[in-house]
Amino acid sequence: MQVAKVHTFRVEGMTCEHCVKAVTEAVQARDAAAEVKVKLQGGEVRVNSSLSSDELIIAIAEAGYGVGLG
Repeated sequence: MQVAKVHTFRVEGMTCEHCVKAVTEAVQARDAAAEVKVKLQGGEVRVNSSLSSDELIIAIAEAGYGVGLG
């Protein structure tokens, strides 16, 4: 079992609370225990998860958002 770690990403295309929900649900679909904090201003997403950065990037990208490491 991997230890949870905080990952920070810059996410493009988030403009509203629906976007926050979509990103949160995409991450939590892969790690139900993940804690997701989104700042719409600046497009920052912080995730506390045992998943790797790559796995989280894929989840967010599959939700339709551009994402890179913060």
